[in-house]
Amino acid sequence: MSSILLEARNVYEDFEVETDILFFKVGDHDLVIFHGRNYNIKKRMTAEQLNRLLSNSSYYHVYGGCYVNLNKISSIADDCIYFGEMGLYAKNVRVPRRKQESIRHLLKGLK
Repeated sequence: MSSILLEARNVYEDFEVETDILFFKVGDHDLVIFHGRNYNIKKRMTAEQLNRLLSNSSYYHVYGGCYVNLNKISSIADDCIYFGEMGLYAKNVRVPRRKQESIRHLLKGLK
């Protein structure tokens, strides 16, 4: 049992941006808030780290400082992007209608 615990990754310190993060928001003073399946992590980033993150092709800018992980989108409905099952507690992000078609087009290219 203890070996299983040692092998488990601590997502709060050790998350993979492309596989663990559903979307992120860039705030003031280079503070980035990462949203995972059932957690949110705030992290300060250097300008270089932030530029690398923003240039990652897995992420698409939807509004302001909000970027969604194209690989994690399960559906687009009711002006929202959903990650996982739709429902009362589903993680989602509101998306302007003009961006929805671009995202749908990008998603077709990923599948």
